[in-house]
Amino acid sequence: MQLCVVCSEQVPKYKCPACRIRYCSVNCFKKHKAGDSCHTNKETPPASNTPTPVCSADQPWTVNDLLDEDSQSDRVALEKLQKLGDSEALKCLLLNPHLRQLLTSVDSAENKDKAMKDAMQEPLFTEFADQCLKIIEPKETEHYNHHDDDE
Repeated sequence: MQLCVVCSEQVPKYKCPACRIRYCSVNCFKKHKAGDSCHTNKETPPASNTPTPVCSADQPWTVNDLLDEDSQSDRVALEKLQKLGDSEALKCLLLNPHLRQLLTSVDSAENKDKAMKDAMQEPLFTEFADQCLKIIEPKETEHYNHHDDDE
């Protein structure tokens, strides 16, 4: 089992877009970037034929940098992910510390399926998930909402 290159404690979920090391969390990414260890790794070729972007505000991460090979089928288009970041409704929901704690517990859970099922029992988490779906899949959500109105 591979461990985070930075903390050596957790299973890594992400890859640095500059040097492709694997890390487990935002905190580990910040530690990695703050140190002198982040540089383009000449020995590790990029995952695709396109150049690996350097992480900066001018060049945001791509979805390929965030997902491992097994997660590619669950990929959401980058434009839709950016819409999540621009959503005022999501920003308002994320002001709630209880929701942030729920999200953190799901993200850090070893059994993510169980953690997600448990979180979906919380109305606040369900409201957050529904708001995300409205942004990511507006046509499907719209169809679902029209169906509810018929009943």
